[in-house]
Amino acid sequence: MRVVFMGTPDFAVPTLESLIRSEHDVVGVVTQPDKPKGRSGKLQYSPVKEAAVAAEIPVYQPERIKDGAFYPVLEQLQPDVIVVVAFGQILPVEVLEFPKYGCLNVHASLLPKLRGAAPIQWSVIEGDKVSGVTIQQMNEGLDTGDILLTKTYTLDEKETGGSLFDRLAAFGGPMILEVLKQAEEGSLQPVPQGEEYTYAKKLTKDLGALDFTQSAVQLERLIRGLNPWPSAYTTLQGKMLKIWEADVVTSEACAEQQVSEGKPGEIVYVDKTSLWIQTGEGCLAVQSLQLAGKKRMEIDAFLRGVAIETGTMLVKP
Repeated sequence: MRVVFMGTPDFAVPTLESLIRSEHDVVGVVTQPDKPKGRSGKLQYSPVKEAAVAAEIPVYQPERIKDGAFYPVLEQLQPDVIVVVAFGQILPVEVLEFPKYGCLNVHASLLPKLRGAAPIQWSVIEGDKVSGVTIQQMNEGLDTGDILLTKTYTLDEKETGGSLFDRLAAFGGPMILEVLKQAEEGSLQPVPQGEEYTYAKKLTKDLGALDFTQSAVQLERLIRGLNPWPSAYTTLQGKMLKIWEADVVTSEACAEQQVSEGKPGEIVYVDKTSLWIQTGEGCLAVQSLQLAGKKRMEIDAFLRGVAIETGTMLVKP
C-alpha cells in the first residue's frame, strides 16, 4: 500500500519505523511545524520528522491541516491509507475520506475508555489494572471511530507514565501491519464503540501540584502518572520540591509505628532513611525527590544533606 503517515512525538516513531521496514511504501510523512527550543530559540524537529528525514521520506508540516492547503498534496501523493499516531491536529472530513482505506489511528488506550490527549498518564493516575492500544477507523469525532484491533497490557504495580508510554509505543507497529493486511484481504471486522466512554484531558504543569488533603493512594498514583512529565511537586521552605517516587503507608501502619496523625502536608516521621508525609488518608513515604536547583536523589542521600524536622509543613504551590 501507499501510506501517508501523520504523527509528531516519540510515541509515534516505532509505528512509523515499522511501516518503513515493511513491504508498504511510506510516500510522505506529515508532522507538526518545527518549534523553537530553549533560550536560543533554535527550531527543533519533531521526533517523527527526525525519523522521516533519516529514512529520506518527504516531510510536510502544515500549520493547520483544516485550511485546505494540504489537500492538493494528498492528491499528489495518492495514498491508499493514512496512518495517524498522536499527530496533534483534527483531520477534516475531506482528508478522512480521501484514501481507499480511510484513516487508521493508533490510540494508547482500550477505547472507548480514555479518549483524548493523554490516555497513558491518566491510565496510571486513575489506577487502571489494564491498559493497551486500539487501532480505530477514524471518523469526524474525537477517538469515536470503529475499533479494528486491540491489544491489552497489564500494568506493573509501580508503572509510571514514562514506563507505560514505552510499553505501549512498541505495540503500534505490529498492530498496524496486521490491520493493513486484513484491509488488503477484505477481512476487517469493525466494531462500533459503545456509548459509555471516559476522557483523558490534556496534561498541564498545574496538575502536578500535590494536594495533601487527598489520600495517599490517590497521590501516589498521581506521582507515578506524571513521571517524567510534567512531574508532581510541592514546596518545602519556599522552594519547589519534586517528588518522583513514594510508597503508600496506611493509617494502620502509621499507628503501628506510633506515628501521630498530623495535618495534611505535615512531615510526621523522619529518620536517616525515611520521610513520611501526612495526607488526607494515610501517609506517603517518599523514596525519590528533587529540591529546586539540585539533582534527583534517593531519600537517604537527600536527608544527609538537608535537615528536616518532624512537624515541617509542605505547602501546595
